[in-house]
Amino acid sequence: MNQQDYILVSAPNAAGEEFLKQLSRRGIPTAVMVNNQTEYERICSLGADRVIRVNTADKDSWKEFAPIAVAKIYLFEKSLNLCCRYAQMCRSWTKKPIYVITGSHDPRLHYKKAGVNKVIHTIKNDISTLIADHFPPKP
Repeated sequence: MNQQDYILVSAPNAAGEEFLKQLSRRGIPTAVMVNNQTEYERICSLGADRVIRVNTADKDSWKEFAPIAVAKIYLFEKSLNLCCRYAQMCRSWTKKPIYVITGSHDPRLHYKKAGVNKVIHTIKNDISTLIADHFPPKP
């Protein structure tokens, strides 16, 4: 990951918020996707490096993306439908890895069809393993 590369995140739940806090503590640049004003205000209050408002209903608008370099994408699931839309949108922007983090047992096939590289299951919003595996401490 280059210094200018962002971790792109959709954080609509407690696990996503904790993920953002952990990345911030490690000094990893983050950009957060939101699709409404309420989410925008909530994410801004968390101190995200960059907040990008997207229109998930208009596929034509998906071509327009803020000019940032993306290293990886982490989509925390609150809604299967919204998470799949985010995945489709992100896949139209980049070939970089897309991960979905979920506590549900929705079929992985839905996400694979949307362009997701890996579905990661969590128990009770525990992201400690995700952080340890994907962002090990620097020596």
